[in-house]
Amino acid sequence: MGSLVLAVGLAAVPSAYVIEQPGPWFDTLGAVSIPDPDNADKKIKIPLITIDGAETYPTPGELDLLTVSVLGNPEQTPSWIEVAAAWFDPAKAVVPLEAIFPKQETKEEREASNTAQMVNSQQDAIAAALTNLGYDVIVGVEVLGFTDQSPAKGVLSIGDVITSFNGTAVESVPQLRELLKENGTQTPGTVSFLRKGVAQEAQITPIDVDGNTVLGIGATAKYDFPFEVKIRLDDVGGPSAGMMFALGIIDKLTPDEMTAGNHFAGTGTIDAQGNVGPIGGIRQKLYGAQKAGADYFLAPVDNCDEVVGHVPSGVSVFAVSTLDEAINVINFVEKHGDKAAAMNAEMNMFPTCQN
Repeated sequence: MGSLVLAVGLAAVPSAYVIEQPGPWFDTLGAVSIPDPDNADKKIKIPLITIDGAETYPTPGELDLLTVSVLGNPEQTPSWIEVAAAWFDPAKAVVPLEAIFPKQETKEEREASNTAQMVNSQQDAIAAALTNLGYDVIVGVEVLGFTDQSPAKGVLSIGDVITSFNGTAVESVPQLRELLKENGTQTPGTVSFLRKGVAQEAQITPIDVDGNTVLGIGATAKYDFPFEVKIRLDDVGGPSAGMMFALGIIDKLTPDEMTAGNHFAGTGTIDAQGNVGPIGGIRQKLYGAQKAGADYFLAPVDNCDEVVGHVPSGVSVFAVSTLDEAINVINFVEKHGDKAAAMNAEMNMFPTCQN
């Protein structure tokens, strides 16, 4: 009787944790449901990726992007019994509440950040895909604002696009940071930029802020796409779908059937140069891929330490660090079919995160 009372008590006591678990998956080659603009009570289906102004081709395979859902929030955390059960479930992860919901961040700030990351990820994915296909789409880095101490204030203006620094073409915000670091804070650097389409140049000396060499600007990558690519995915945030967006765009624009009917899932951030970066929740995404029925999983190389020992049955994992590597894996599977994973393990053609 005492044990029963204890169990009932634990079931009612909130914990200090939340539970990460596999979330919905979406085929970037498929359709998504959205509210009908003419009838709020109905939903209609539209392509997740729509391309206007360029010829597209049939895509018989699947390229699933994966998500992680979180059970619990600051208002209602899981019970200790739910937490205990999740500890023994390989598809779930128990994490401290504040790791997902920092106290200093409001719900509105968190949602705005996730939305901004998703929007930027989509733009980077479009740029990566079109760059991979031979289009020149990178303009530079657009100035969005200034800090109070910014040495660029009064020299640059909001809307200016930085195209090079000290003669090196600027293609991303991280690259600009590296160029500023190389320049240092003791000498001015040459900033080339476009203002309303007119090329200009200025000398600006970076400053040190908390050990970082900066211009004191808010900035984002600026692209010029030759045709329109729309990605529609509501209620999903963050940057981790970037690689799968890029692959979906490339498949739609490629005459050959890139996936050849095979079922892939994957995850990873992407930049305009096609570099694939690590993400969070990869273990949950692996089990999400299994649930989706995917045979092959594309994982960022930098997540391999989290993958080993957690690959669910029926899923073959290939590790990639670039968009080119991901495409090569897809082509390898197309060529070798069901034997691809075993052949790769034997031939060591691609990095692997297998158990």
